[in-house]
Amino acid sequence: MSKLVVAQFLSVDGVMEAPEKWSFPYNNDEFMAFKMDELKASGTHLLGRVTYEIFAGAWPSRTGEFADHMNRLPKYVVSTSLKKLDWDGSHQIKEHVAEEVTKLKQPPGKDILVAGSATLVQTLMQHNLVDEYHIMVYPLVLGSGQHFFKDGDTAKLKLVESKAFKTGVVSLIYQPATK
Repeated sequence: MSKLVVAQFLSVDGVMEAPEKWSFPYNNDEFMAFKMDELKASGTHLLGRVTYEIFAGAWPSRTGEFADHMNRLPKYVVSTSLKKLDWDGSHQIKEHVAEEVTKLKQPPGKDILVAGSATLVQTLMQHNLVDEYHIMVYPLVLGSGQHFFKDGDTAKLKLVESKAFKTGVVSLIYQPATK
Protein backbone atom coordinates (compact mmCIF):
# COMPACT_ATOMS: atom_id res chain seq x y z
CA MET A 1 0.00 0.00 0.00
CA SER A 2 1.28 3.47 -0.86
CA LYS A 3 1.81 5.98 1.93
CA LEU A 4 -0.14 9.24 1.81
CA VAL A 5 2.09 12.14 2.87
CA VAL A 6 0.81 15.64 3.60
CA ALA A 7 3.55 18.25 3.06
CA GLN A 8 2.86 21.70 4.44
CA PHE A 9 4.70 24.99 4.93
CA LEU A 10 3.60 26.81 8.10
CA SER A 11 4.57 29.94 9.96
CA VAL A 12 5.18 29.57 13.70
CA ASP A 13 1.59 30.75 14.29
CA GLY A 14 0.20 28.04 11.99
CA VAL A 15 -0.56 30.10 8.89
CA MET A 16 -0.27 28.23 5.59
CA GLU A 17 -1.73 30.81 3.24
CA ALA A 18 0.34 32.06 0.30
CA PRO A 19 3.74 30.49 1.14
CA GLU A 20 5.05 31.80 -2.19
CA LYS A 21 5.01 35.25 -0.53
CA TRP A 22 7.09 34.34 2.54
CA SER A 23 8.92 31.01 2.21
CA PHE A 24 11.42 31.62 -0.61
CA PRO A 25 14.04 33.57 1.41
CA TYR A 26 14.53 30.43 3.55
CA ASN A 27 14.90 27.94 0.68
CA ASN A 28 18.65 27.36 0.46
CA ASP A 29 20.48 24.38 -1.11
CA GLU A 30 20.19 22.30 2.09
CA PHE A 31 16.43 22.85 2.19
CA MET A 32 15.94 22.18 -1.53
CA ALA A 33 17.90 18.90 -1.31
CA PHE A 34 15.58 17.82 1.51
CA LYS A 35 12.47 18.70 -0.53
CA MET A 36 13.95 16.97 -3.60
CA ASP A 37 14.31 13.75 -1.60
CA GLU A 38 10.68 14.08 -0.51
CA LEU A 39 9.60 14.59 -4.11
CA LYS A 40 11.69 11.65 -5.40
CA ALA A 41 9.99 9.40 -2.82
CA SER A 42 6.63 10.32 -4.36
CA GLY A 43 4.96 8.67 -7.31
CA THR A 44 1.76 10.72 -7.36
CA HIS A 45 0.55 14.21 -6.46
CA LEU A 46 -2.88 14.61 -4.87
CA LEU A 47 -4.07 18.22 -4.86
CA GLY A 48 -7.07 20.34 -4.06
CA ARG A 49 -8.38 22.78 -6.64
CA VAL A 50 -6.72 25.94 -5.32
CA THR A 51 -3.28 24.36 -4.97
CA TYR A 52 -3.66 22.71 -8.37
CA GLU A 53 -4.45 26.05 -10.02
CA ILE A 54 -1.40 27.67 -8.39
CA PHE A 55 0.91 24.79 -9.32
CA ALA A 56 -0.50 24.41 -12.86
CA GLY A 57 0.12 28.12 -13.41
CA ALA A 58 3.74 27.87 -12.30
CA TRP A 59 5.40 24.48 -12.77
CA PRO A 60 4.82 23.61 -16.46
CA SER A 61 6.99 26.53 -17.60
CA ARG A 62 9.83 25.86 -15.14
CA THR A 63 12.94 23.83 -15.86
CA GLY A 64 15.47 21.94 -13.79
CA GLU A 65 15.49 18.69 -11.85
CA PHE A 66 12.85 19.71 -9.30
CA ALA A 67 10.49 21.07 -11.98
CA ASP A 68 11.02 17.98 -14.13
CA HIS A 69 9.91 15.75 -11.24
CA MET A 70 6.92 17.98 -10.47
CA ASN A 71 5.80 17.94 -14.09
CA ARG A 72 6.38 14.22 -14.61
CA LEU A 73 4.30 13.00 -11.65
CA PRO A 74 0.70 11.97 -12.26
CA LYS A 75 -1.59 14.49 -10.59
CA TYR A 76 -5.01 13.77 -9.09
CA VAL A 77 -7.09 16.88 -8.45
CA VAL A 78 -10.06 16.86 -6.10
CA SER A 79 -12.58 19.36 -7.45
CA THR A 80 -16.19 19.55 -8.52
CA SER A 81 -15.76 22.93 -10.21
CA LEU A 82 -12.69 22.62 -12.45
CA LYS A 83 -13.71 22.50 -16.08
CA LYS A 84 -10.31 21.88 -17.65
CA LEU A 85 -7.06 20.30 -16.50
CA ASP A 86 -4.21 21.89 -18.44
CA TRP A 87 -1.21 20.39 -16.64
CA ASP A 88 0.03 17.20 -18.31
CA GLY A 89 -0.76 14.03 -16.39
CA SER A 90 -3.70 15.52 -14.47
CA HIS A 91 -6.82 13.55 -13.54
CA GLN A 92 -9.91 14.83 -11.76
CA ILE A 93 -11.66 13.31 -8.76
CA LYS A 94 -15.15 14.84 -8.61
CA GLU A 95 -16.88 12.69 -6.00
CA HIS A 96 -16.41 9.91 -3.46
CA VAL A 97 -13.07 11.39 -2.44
CA ALA A 98 -12.33 8.96 0.40
CA GLU A 99 -13.09 5.94 -1.76
CA GLU A 100 -11.05 7.23 -4.71
CA VAL A 101 -8.06 8.07 -2.52
CA THR A 102 -8.29 4.65 -0.87
CA LYS A 103 -8.07 3.12 -4.37
CA LEU A 104 -5.02 5.29 -5.17
CA LYS A 105 -3.31 4.01 -2.01
CA GLN A 106 -4.02 0.32 -2.66
CA PRO A 107 -1.17 -0.68 -4.96
CA PRO A 108 2.21 -0.72 -3.27
CA GLY A 109 4.54 1.92 -4.56
CA LYS A 110 5.95 5.36 -3.99
CA ASP A 111 4.30 7.92 -1.73
CA ILE A 112 1.23 9.94 -2.64
CA LEU A 113 2.17 13.56 -1.92
CA VAL A 114 -0.39 16.17 -0.89
CA ALA A 115 0.93 19.74 -0.91
CA GLY A 116 -1.09 22.62 0.52
CA SER A 117 -4.72 21.72 -0.14
CA ALA A 118 -6.04 22.45 3.36
CA THR A 119 -9.67 21.60 2.54
CA LEU A 120 -8.65 18.30 0.96
CA VAL A 121 -6.46 17.48 3.97
CA GLN A 122 -9.46 18.02 6.28
CA THR A 123 -11.36 15.35 4.32
CA LEU A 124 -8.38 12.98 4.33
CA MET A 125 -7.99 13.43 8.10
CA GLN A 126 -11.70 12.74 8.71
CA HIS A 127 -11.32 9.42 6.91
CA ASN A 128 -7.98 8.47 8.53
CA LEU A 129 -6.21 8.43 5.17
CA VAL A 130 -3.11 10.46 6.14
CA ASP A 131 -0.08 8.29 6.93
CA GLU A 132 2.45 11.04 7.52
CA TYR A 133 2.63 14.82 7.95
CA HIS A 134 5.75 16.63 6.72
CA ILE A 135 5.45 20.04 8.33
CA MET A 136 8.00 22.73 7.57
CA VAL A 137 7.82 25.43 10.25
CA TYR A 138 9.25 28.79 9.15
CA PRO A 139 10.75 31.19 11.70
CA LEU A 140 8.21 33.95 11.30
CA VAL A 141 4.83 34.98 12.70
CA LEU A 142 2.41 36.15 10.03
CA GLY A 143 -0.36 37.26 12.39
CA SER A 144 -3.22 36.47 10.02
CA GLY A 145 -4.15 34.22 7.14
CA GLN A 146 -5.58 30.77 6.59
CA HIS A 147 -4.50 28.29 9.21
CA PHE A 148 -3.72 24.71 8.25
CA PHE A 149 -5.75 23.11 11.02
CA LYS A 150 -9.27 24.42 11.55
CA ASP A 151 -10.85 25.24 14.91
CA GLY A 152 -12.10 21.98 16.36
CA ASP A 153 -9.66 19.73 14.48
CA THR A 154 -8.05 17.15 16.72
CA ALA A 155 -5.43 14.52 16.01
CA LYS A 156 -2.92 12.71 18.17
CA LEU A 157 0.42 12.53 16.42
CA LYS A 158 3.79 11.00 17.14
CA LEU A 159 7.01 12.69 16.07
CA VAL A 160 9.12 10.34 13.96
CA GLU A 161 11.78 12.76 12.71
CA SER A 162 12.86 16.36 13.09
CA LYS A 163 15.53 18.44 11.42
CA ALA A 164 16.58 22.05 11.84
CA PHE A 165 17.96 23.86 8.80
CA LYS A 166 20.57 26.62 8.92
CA THR A 167 17.92 29.15 7.85
CA GLY A 168 15.85 28.45 10.96
CA VAL A 169 13.23 26.32 9.21
CA VAL A 170 12.37 23.16 11.13
CA SER A 171 11.07 19.98 9.50
CA LEU A 172 8.74 17.95 11.69
CA ILE A 173 7.59 14.57 10.45
CA TYR A 174 4.62 13.12 12.28
CA GLN A 175 2.53 10.00 11.95
CA PRO A 176 -0.95 9.55 13.39
CA ALA A 177 -0.56 8.03 16.87
CA THR A 178 -3.46 5.67 16.19
CA LYS A 179 -2.04 3.96 13.08
